[in-house]
Amino acid sequence: MPDISSPINGPLHVIGVHIAARARLQSTGEQSLRATPDGFGTPAFGPDSRRVRIAGTALVVESEAGGEPRVEARSLDGTTLRQLAEVAGVDLDRDIYVGDDAPPLGDPDAPLAVDAAAARALARTYAVAATALDRALVALGTQDRGATLPRLWPEHFDLAVDLEVKPGTRANLGVSPGDGFHAGPYAYVGPWTAERPGDPDFWNAPFGAYLPLDTDRPDPSNPADRAARFFLDGVSRLG
Repeated sequence: MPDISSPINGPLHVIGVHIAARARLQSTGEQSLRATPDGFGTPAFGPDSRRVRIAGTALVVESEAGGEPRVEARSLDGTTLRQLAEVAGVDLDRDIYVGDDAPPLGDPDAPLAVDAAAARALARTYAVAATALDRALVALGTQDRGATLPRLWPEHFDLAVDLEVKPGTRANLGVSPGDGFHAGPYAYVGPWTAERPGDPDFWNAPFGAYLPLDTDRPDPSNPADRAARFFLDGVSRLG
């Protein structure tokens, strides 16, 4: 199986920050991304309802300028960031900030090496994360909790929501594809306070609690169910 134990600062992370997130940030001032078909990307933004997304090992740019829908796609592997920037309509010479831990731009004229198996594995992780968050939010009844929509944060490359677990107290629920804390995908519950009620064994991370996920399973509903139950357990303990 592909090794995606360290997607942080890898080529897909760099592309996510400096092509997808940069495109939305330079147009609207907003940086968060979404889980999209076969990968991740922006929601529609700007006057042409542009969407900049990564689908497998391709950059896909969709727009509806002047009522004329258009799609342009470019392979990521062997292409440079500067070439991708031209397709996405972003300015690599402008400084952006999406967090202290975001990967640097590096050499925009160096060819990128994007592994297809790793890209598929990353897309599966985000698909599992989106499904798990949907299931948990439906079960929780989000209309009373002020839940945010699921957002993929370019700095840490995680897909997450935050919501109220009890009056005046919020927590993050999300899935990371793997980082310096844990090698591989994991779900997490991150309270905004230092409170860690109940069984101390549940709170097994400095930021709260985490659950390793096997997102390479043939049936993605299994890890999604495990993550959703974990989210609900964490919210119940905090509430």
